[in-house]
Amino acid sequence: MKIAVNTRLLLQGKLEGIGWFSYESLKRMTISHPEHEFIFIFDRPYSEEFIFADNVTPVVVCPQARHPFLYMLWFEISVTRVLKKHKADIFLSTDGYLSLSTKVPSIAVLHDLNFEYYPKDMPKLDLWYYKFFFPKFAKKAKRIITVSEYSKTDIHKLYGIDNSVIDVAYNGVKDAYFPINAEDKTEIKKKYTDGQDYFVFVGALHPRKNLVGLFNAFDYYKKKRGSSSTKLVIVGSKQWWTKSIRNAYENMDNKKDVVFTGHLSSEDLNMVVASAIAMTYVSYFEGFGIPIIEAFKAETAVITSNVTSMPEVAGDAALIVDPFDYKDIAAAMAKIESDTALRASLIAKGKERAKLFTWENTANKIWESIIKVVAAN
Repeated sequence: MKIAVNTRLLLQGKLEGIGWFSYESLKRMTISHPEHEFIFIFDRPYSEEFIFADNVTPVVVCPQARHPFLYMLWFEISVTRVLKKHKADIFLSTDGYLSLSTKVPSIAVLHDLNFEYYPKDMPKLDLWYYKFFFPKFAKKAKRIITVSEYSKTDIHKLYGIDNSVIDVAYNGVKDAYFPINAEDKTEIKKKYTDGQDYFVFVGALHPRKNLVGLFNAFDYYKKKRGSSSTKLVIVGSKQWWTKSIRNAYENMDNKKDVVFTGHLSSEDLNMVVASAIAMTYVSYFEGFGIPIIEAFKAETAVITSNVTSMPEVAGDAALIVDPFDYKDIAAAMAKIESDTALRASLIAKGKERAKLFTWENTANKIWESIIKVVAAN
């Protein structure tokens, strides 16, 4: 069988959410199924680290698909030609984008439909592309894979896709996350927060990540705690640093206690997460929420939101809050800091819950979807 894969987000040194999903799942699938050929379709020169096995054939086709008009050219013309030339039996797209021009049976991984709920968070042209094409991609796909039961329900509800053709493959977590000893925690605090305890947020600084609510909550928490020296560490790039986020930060009474690290390596990220009082991950919307599980593996307590997929992912191993109520977030921060027994209980539950989310399980679920499409055609 020849399985063509959209691998345009496998970017050396720049792997983010969907890129990591692609990397971890495809690495395992290609190695586990040497009897099949995988055609990896890139939109720029690739790194050899992404050619995971001898059964992977890399193909580079232009243009670089990083703009709505270029998306259309790449998927409708370039990808279609590759699928025809290599006589692909299946086309798998791990970022949800498909070619409407091909007759090759296609599988789309739709991680979430956040743009349907928060359209103002996206540039207008990108929003147009998503709103126009993604319902078509969903209907084009022979099967859809998504990363939570919440997203499955969303796809069914908004796009009218029958539940029987939607499969759930939870995200996994890298082995790079693990607990560290007290000495290392002390060194990390010296490096980032002048030796002080801290809460941590990890993710793109995007409006739906609710940095505005988190900044307001941290300010309120500091006000209620009086002379607390605890800090807030923000890990992630400011690619989506909007006016509202900037204003919320600038208007903080305690902005001197907010530390921005920018992007961190996997090793440094684990150290920072593992040394925190808690992960504060209070988004408005998530299709999954990988940092929740990363914190579980690093044996760090978690505060997360009561909306979309986050309660499903966190289970009973986190403090669940209303992301639209900064006082509720602040109360959870104070509670998790002061109640060491609660924190220990959450850490123990998180350690067990993390075992449910492995990339091996993800790869196996994707493979099951591929087999279902083959069987039906």
